[in-house]
Amino acid sequence: MKTFLFIAISSILLSCSSKNPIILISTEMGNITIEVYSNKAPITSANFLAYVESGRYNTNSCFYRTVRLDNQPNNPVKIEVIQGGFYQDSLINQYQFLPVRHESTEETGVLHQDGVISMARMEPGTASSEFFICIGDQPELDFNGKRNPDGQGFAAFGRVVKGMEVIRRIQGLEDSNQYLLKPIRIESIKRISE
Repeated sequence: MKTFLFIAISSILLSCSSKNPIILISTEMGNITIEVYSNKAPITSANFLAYVESGRYNTNSCFYRTVRLDNQPNNPVKIEVIQGGFYQDSLINQYQFLPVRHESTEETGVLHQDGVISMARMEPGTASSEFFICIGDQPELDFNGKRNPDGQGFAAFGRVVKGMEVIRRIQGLEDSNQYLLKPIRIESIKRISE
């Protein structure tokens, strides 16, 4: 209940702010700077920022999944992303907050274009801690896209402003069934400006 209240209050405060937060993701391969669109996707942004502010991503998080055109042979709808978060179910269960309401791209207008950050999910309303970053435009991840059978797409909430070269290097690493053989450790995720 406290988590829900914290996210709800944060969502209201963020929607009143004129500037979007800037987040720095420091990894063992380099830094990634992201603008979080709290003005367009307040619920999803508040959820992500709750993890950042609590320091939960600073312990046991990594980029662990790479999806490229060449490693999804059985999926007719191809996408290109890298995914990060806690990776192991035991860590997800330990560090994750309650899931948040799904904010579709139809609602926010934030489309899955090159460098956009979005929440991973199973069913709508199950997104919590795991996130991904698009490499190239990925319209099949938007509302009415064909990547998910439910057609609701994913909840995009920001965009990389610096560090796409780091993301592309991570995407090119060796994998087995889309999971990196050596996950890339996230050293910290922190807010660096409003």
